[in-house]
Amino acid sequence: MSASSLDPNVFDTAGLAALRRQVKGSDPKALKQVAQQFEALFLQMVLKSMRDATPQEGLFDSDQTRLYQSLLDQQLAQVMVHRGGTGLAAVIERQLTRNTSDPAAASDVLSAPPRAVVTPSISTPDMASGQTRIANDDPEGFVGQIWAAATEAARTTGIPPHFLVAHAALETGWGRSEPRDANGFPSYNLFGIKAGRDWSGPTIDAVTTEYVDGMQQRETARFKAYGSYDEAFRDYARLLQSPRYAGVIGVQDPASFARGLQRAGYATDPMYAAKLERIISGNRLRQALTG
Repeated sequence: MSASSLDPNVFDTAGLAALRRQVKGSDPKALKQVAQQFEALFLQMVLKSMRDATPQEGLFDSDQTRLYQSLLDQQLAQVMVHRGGTGLAAVIERQLTRNTSDPAAASDVLSAPPRAVVTPSISTPDMASGQTRIANDDPEGFVGQIWAAATEAARTTGIPPHFLVAHAALETGWGRSEPRDANGFPSYNLFGIKAGRDWSGPTIDAVTTEYVDGMQQRETARFKAYGSYDEAFRDYARLLQSPRYAGVIGVQDPASFARGLQRAGYATDPMYAAKLERIISGNRLRQALTG
């Protein structure tokens, strides 16, 4: 069996490095392989969406099994493309062929070092702000999107930035459920901050869950709307610096931070502090931060 007949392997970093050199060297034969990489990424996102839509609770559901499932999906995507795929690669190849005058553009898909455990995020650009919004459950993409803003907020509050990221993850389900208007327009409100009488900026009405006497109930509330995640973090930092949240400023312990927010009445969920502490100390955030 010849080497060329073997299916590709997601751990073949040397092969990808060679492909990058071929594209930069204007090798037309490399365009087909670049197009296949694009299609493999697309199929990988499809597989991930299918996994996310399938209930995964059970004896064998854990961070470790999800890691190996991600590796398997990446390998399956590579093999599917290698054995014919969906035809998307052929369309992309034709497009790249028309752009061979700029070989660097074709190599962009391979410009970052491949990491087998990363599943690409499905994201959409917001034309009003020019900011890309994470549109699916991708903790690493979510953290990467807001880390700079979290770091800046940490400087003004003295709270570790990963505490703030964890709080945003809890409030939005890792970016999946920030408040949006009826047309799907985003609020960039990462922390579920409602619009009070002193708020003169834009607002969005959205359904939320509150707890009354320990019982869940759904209600429509008016939330602040921001122009970007940076703006959301600045307003959040100002809120935490108010006298109401004096007990959390500068706190370095996850449990103290989470319980301080709950004692100050940040949320009505009686399990809010426990949920936040679990995210701060959990493997999901740790893996997203380390990549």
